[in-house]
Amino acid sequence: MADDQTMFPQHIRALKPYVPGLPIEQVARRLKLPVTQIAKLASNENPLGASPLALRALADQPIDPSRYPDADCTDLTHALAAHLDVPADWVVAAAGSESILGIVASMLLASGRSAVYSQYSFQAFVNAVQRVGGSARVVPSPGFTVDLEAVANAIGPDTSLVYVANPGNPTGTWLAPQALEAFLKRVPSQVAVLLDEAYREYMPAERCGDSLAWLKRHPNLIVTRTFSKAYGLAGLRVGYGVAQPHLADVMRRLRAPFSVTQSAQLAGAAALADSEFLQRTAEANRQGLAQLGAALQRMGIEALPSSANFVLARVGDGADMAQRLQRRGLIVRPVANYGLPEWVRLSVGRSEENARLIDALETELQAPTDSK
Repeated sequence: MADDQTMFPQHIRALKPYVPGLPIEQVARRLKLPVTQIAKLASNENPLGASPLALRALADQPIDPSRYPDADCTDLTHALAAHLDVPADWVVAAAGSESILGIVASMLLASGRSAVYSQYSFQAFVNAVQRVGGSARVVPSPGFTVDLEAVANAIGPDTSLVYVANPGNPTGTWLAPQALEAFLKRVPSQVAVLLDEAYREYMPAERCGDSLAWLKRHPNLIVTRTFSKAYGLAGLRVGYGVAQPHLADVMRRLRAPFSVTQSAQLAGAAALADSEFLQRTAEANRQGLAQLGAALQRMGIEALPSSANFVLARVGDGADMAQRLQRRGLIVRPVANYGLPEWVRLSVGRSEENARLIDALETELQAPTDSK
């Protein structure tokens, strides 16, 4: 048998696996319960389901699975360009915005080049940097918010990429638009900034900066967004990046051929017009955040303010609490892999799912120690 120490480069051997939220079916089998009795509040999915316009488009247009999809994502790209009011050659569609994170890391990083990002940054980006052999400068995150001043100061001669998520995952914290734009002005023009806006649709309007206007003023900026969250298309894997042509062209060359399925392209293009569904999603999330926030405060559980569709809550032993909640048919996300062993990430669910979670947390926190 081959020796892993010699077969794999050190940066590959050191990769940590990405830990997703457990599938509902897996937990249902383990607990011997119907899937209808399992509430998944771990992966920040849309509890209202998928965009009705996307579902209608999938139902109305036959798809031939024997044919490759359009490798250029032509219809989706033009729909996005019209929706965002940017040229089509600024748009790069991909299999989820996570795919764009990997593409950008491959495009800009290698051995001898560094990326700068904040503590508690999205694990998929951290792994993307490591996969290509780049080095990382991780900036401490006091108060769980990105310290933009420290990030700017950490940029060195070998830095080619800076990653900032707004809001952040798993923290849910956000950055003021004025602070972000001032930061962009400080970044050297030869260093790209990847601004991850996967949860943008959940942010109150006053917290949203005009990142598309920033793109026009900052040729080194790349903005990523997704259909997985607010649009409810997580199972189809479709997202996109927006950047000026000198970056977008190379991103398209690095994108795997045929990586965005025909179904994903069709549903994504249709979902863009579903403003009514987005409004319902944002309002349901606002109410859910308030429901969870009030209950956590009442129970004395520390929780971070969130502009996303989840709450990061400090519950003691996060992995243990996740296991105990799972036995009650509730899937939440422990985040020890982010260096937060005392915390769990709670996705906002439907009102009744949030109520179940609140009741279960209250019961578990009051249970005698020897019964836990």
